[in-house]
Parts: sequence; structure tokens; C-alpha cells
Amino acid sequence: MRIDNDFAVPLPVDDAWTTLLDVGRIAACMPGAELDSVDGDVFSGRVKVKVGPVSLTYKGQAEITGRDAASHVAVLVARGRDARGNGTAGATVTMRLTGDGDRTRVHLLTELDVTGRPAQLGRGVMTEVSNRIINQFADELAAKLAAERTTATPAASAGVDRTKPAAAPEHGTPARPAREINVLSLAGRSLAARLWQRIVRLFGHR
Repeated sequence: MRIDNDFAVPLPVDDAWTTLLDVGRIAACMPGAELDSVDGDVFSGRVKVKVGPVSLTYKGQAEITGRDAASHVAVLVARGRDARGNGTAGATVTMRLTGDGDRTRVHLLTELDVTGRPAQLGRGVMTEVSNRIINQFADELAAKLAAERTTATPAASAGVDRTKPAAAPEHGTPARPAREINVLSLAGRSLAARLWQRIVRLFGHR
């Protein structure tokens, strides 16, 4: 399944490139995601999704397998498995950045492979929910960048270097729990009504 998404980052393209590849810095902006560890271009974590009465937690690993700083194109490959055995999810994401003055346009091309009952929700639902998740991510990222700019001067005075990539939470340090992605709340109202009937058929009431 192919899904296209577009969003904007309020940074010049070179700064946006550095920011979007700093997984430790931006992971908390992604709805439903929790980052467990980062080792170079390889990182592990989990994504929580609620589909009607069923909660899924996909745990897995992702890797930035390619990056071209000159053309601002990067490729990420991710794969995870639901902790309760309700299926797997894999994705190859190609990210392309285009400068637009002091902003950057980001295009994501995702080749998505989902197995198990969630796969039966259909491409229309997946695309709608994906668009809303990316929009939420873009809003969260913009808010984070604005907050960082506000604290940049005090941090510089204190000798804090914000140009270094952020680290994943240290072992034993609890990360901020991520709110799960609620598919029904992200779907449009009319789509949600149809989706609920489909979910009942797929999962039943629990």
C-alpha cells in the first residue's frame, strides 16, 4: 500500500534536514510513538494504536538506510510486531525536502505492509488516518521548535549546546508515555461511522 503525505517545517531546508534526522529530538512529536534506544542510524521503539475496542502495541526497529544531504532525500525502513500477536507492520519511507525560503516542504512516500486484522480496514482508512497523524506531528514539531527558540538565549548563556543530537532516554529512566493513536477519533465523522461497523465485524465487542 502506497501513501503520500506532505507537511511543512518552519526551518530553512538545511536546518530542517538536520532536525528531521535527529530521531532522539523529534520522536516525542510523533503521535503514539515511544523511543526506546538509538544507536547511530538504528533505533527501536513502539507505536500504540487503538482500533475500536482493540489496543495494539507494535514494537520493533527502524533504520535510516540512506541519506543524500545534497538532494535532501533520506530513506527509512521500519518493521514491528504487535505484542499480542494481532499482526505485523512494515514500512519503507522516502523523505524528500524542498526549501521554500525560511520554511521547508516535506514529502513522504510510504510503502506500507500491514498484516492481521488491521490490514482489513482498507486503504481509504489508512490514508485518512495517516494524513491526520502527519498533521499532528507537524503541529507538535512546530510547537517544539518554537519552544526551543524561546529558551535558546538562556541555554546559550548557560553553555548548553542545542546543536548536538538528542539522546534516547537512558536505561532505567522512564520516558514520557505516548498517547495511543485512536483510529476512530482521527477518522472523519462519516468515515468513523462506517469504520465502526467494520471494526465490530473484524474484532467483535470486548
